Amino acid sequence: MAKRTSSRTAAQETETTPRRILVVDDDPEIVESIRMALQARGYEVLVARDGNQGLAMAERESPDLVILDMMMPKRSGFLVLERLRRNQPDDRILPVIMITANEGSRHKAYAEMLSVSDYIRKPFAMDRLLESVKRALGQEAAEE
Repeated sequence: MAKRTSSRTAAQETETTPRRILVVDDDPEIVESIRMALQARGYEVLVARDGNQGLAMAERESPDLVILDMMMPKRSGFLVLERLRRNQPDDRILPVIMITANEGSRHKAYAEMLSVSDYIRKPFAMDRLLESVKRALGQEAAEE
């Protein structure tokens, strides 16, 4: 009986704890727009301004989702993504949404090979990103 109660408590805790999203981008305007939109929907938002900081935060903070820019200083989004995929346990693939101004289809194909949840080209409508976040977190039926 005690196990069932503690399981219920853990489930309730998960329901009330906001999902944590790490935004890794060097453009302050994009970061602030994404942060405001996500926080308005109840997500906890962490921010990293370059690839190295993003990788360190992803490993330290264990976010539920990463929104990752492709082109950044110090370490590109692809290098961050490759490292995240190498270091994660097989039973939990961290959802990653890659955002980029790059038009190349080879980059999109490579991102998909690395199991990104979505690949969104800039400029994008914020609603498009928010729908992608909900899908990546398994919240299709989440209320607006």
